[in-house]
Amino acid sequence: MDPLLRSAEAIASAHSVIALTGAGISVESGIPPFRGAGSLWEKIDPMEFAHIGSFLKNPEKVWKGFLVGMKDMLDKARPNDGHMGLVALENLGRLGTIITQNIDGLHQLAGSGDVIEFHGNFAWQRCMDCDGLVPSSGLDLSSLPPRCACGGIYRPDCVFFGEMIPEESLARSRSLASSCDVMIVVGTSAVVQPAAMIPVIAKNSGAFIIEVNPEPTPLSHSISDRFLQGKAGHVLKTLAETVKGLIV
Repeated sequence: MDPLLRSAEAIASAHSVIALTGAGISVESGIPPFRGAGSLWEKIDPMEFAHIGSFLKNPEKVWKGFLVGMKDMLDKARPNDGHMGLVALENLGRLGTIITQNIDGLHQLAGSGDVIEFHGNFAWQRCMDCDGLVPSSGLDLSSLPPRCACGGIYRPDCVFFGEMIPEESLARSRSLASSCDVMIVVGTSAVVQPAAMIPVIAKNSGAFIIEVNPEPTPLSHSISDRFLQGKAGHVLKTLAETVKGLIV
């Protein structure tokens, strides 16, 4: 049977479907992946510009060398057909929660209702002194590092290297993975822990694993039940349309 049709049938008949997304789903929105050919970490050293120790030591350097460019890129990014395909599955009553490794906020911008963000969200900046939040889009960068009215330095409300993933996000993700019928894995290399363990937990609990990636990953031949090769936008749009055809 055609792998996309089999995947659509699994989604259409499931009681609980969740998704795990990585950087690959946002490439078509103009955001490069962090790892692999053409990735962000090929251009800059993450230990120098994306580690919490580096930020605390020299926040001005990290803002100038990394965060200003990241903010500009994310301010311009918009959801693509991949994000909208997941929204379509949610609107059909087929998809529940999305667990994402991304910090771009594009799932929420597309209209997804329940998103667990493993690494936080760059859409907000948090004051390191008073803990106040402001939207990144309106942040004044005329002086670096940007500062709160209280005098504290702003930092992205996301997880730097050297920081822990929020325990609540990790616990809820594991719980959902252990109880879902179907998991859709999109655009992740499946090598970064602890996110890489989420499909394994789902598989070991009996879930049907659908993988969407342009190239095979460590999941493809051992964990995934169906591997849908291609760009996330085209595959997820087609998958959602196929599911709709099966249930209406």
